[in-house]
Formats: sequence, structure tokens, C-alpha cells
Amino acid sequence: MATFRAALTQLSLMKVDGVRNNYDLDELPHSLHSAQMPALLVMPIELAAERLFRERKDSLQTATFSGGAKTVYYTVTHLLLMAPAESGLGLRSHLPALADLIDSYTAALAADVTLGDQLLAPARVSVEPGLYPYGEREFYGCAFRHTWLLEI
Repeated sequence: MATFRAALTQLSLMKVDGVRNNYDLDELPHSLHSAQMPALLVMPIELAAERLFRERKDSLQTATFSGGAKTVYYTVTHLLLMAPAESGLGLRSHLPALADLIDSYTAALAADVTLGDQLLAPARVSVEPGLYPYGEREFYGCAFRHTWLLEI
């Protein structure tokens, strides 16, 4: 049986072409600088205020099957930050690189959809490009919203 924490750590170990730094929960920086980006941050929360798709759903659901395994659905944000919003020539100058990073991310995830067998079922992922606050700044990036099924 895998733990939620073990799955989070496995997510932080995912190698994505073009990403300079991957941060696990214990390593999240207080702020980010251009030299650290693009960066992926494991966030075991939904950034509800910034959600592009505004549907409401619980981030933690429990399902118990009579006589079977007990399972939990978790929602996790894997936040890709690629550049400060004030950098470059604005959004237009960052869109091609953002599209390439999204493609690299989905290719890396496709190679290991159960995160080293930490998940009972392949991860379901929503892709939400946009502007995301972190620390004192806003960044161009993408929130990859994972929904995981784990046994408890």
C-alpha cells in the first residue's frame, strides 16, 4: 500500500525535459528567481482562487467498497512556473516555451502514469496554463491538477 506522501515524493522525482528544478514538499522555496526556472513545485492543495475551470469538487473523497479495498481520491497540484510575469516582452514572448514545456510534461507523465506504481489507477490530469502567484510575484506557468486513487 502506497502512502500519499510517497506518491507526492515520486511526483517530485518526475524528470521533465526543459525543467531546471523539481521541488518536493520539504524543499519548496520561499521565493523563486529566474535562475531557478522553469521549476515544478509539488503542492498537495488545489489553488482554488486561481482555478481556470471553476467547477466545484471535493479535493479529498473517500470510497469504501463492501468487502473490498478502501480507497481515497486525492487532488494534487503540480505547479510549473516558467518565468516572472514582468520578464520578457509579456505573455506573447513566453507562449511557445510554455507550450513546449506542457508537451514535455505530458510525455514524462505518459511514461509513468502510476508514478512508479504508487497509484492504484493512472493519474487523471487537467492542464491549466495561466498566471500563478508564488511568494511575492506572479509567474507564467501551468497548473497540472492531478486526481489520484490510492488504497488506504
